[in-house]
Amino acid sequence: MQGLRRCSNDVVQLDLGGPTSASLSIDDEETAEARIQRLISEHPVIIFSRNSCCMCHVMKKLLATIGVHPTVIELDDHEIPFLPVSNDNSNDSAADHPRASAAPPFVFIGGSCVGGLEALVALHLSGHLIPKLVEVGAL
Repeated sequence: MQGLRRCSNDVVQLDLGGPTSASLSIDDEETAEARIQRLISEHPVIIFSRNSCCMCHVMKKLLATIGVHPTVIELDDHEIPFLPVSNDNSNDSAADHPRASAAPPFVFIGGSCVGGLEALVALHLSGHLIPKLVEVGAL
């Protein structure tokens, strides 16, 4: 993956690699981990996915039926370990959770990791998804 590349109408690939790649950041010295953290903080709803992930498509459709159109970033396998997948303040990353690195996509709402598709659906069925989306300004 090289720099920023549109893969379809609603998916953008972003190379989070080193200083030789183009990125959304002005700071070429920004690490992949720092870029991921910045993207999470800049977007109320963001999905990090692997290339051609069918579960990401289902997540997007669920959110679209509610009226939310999330930012979707497709990551290469070497970028997945930089995703912070913990909901607490321990700063855990996907690299700290062996099963997590095999389980993208991950959706973040309001800067915190909701989890994968199953967690998103559970949040919706429990009636907590819409209030959370309203709280972060996505609805």
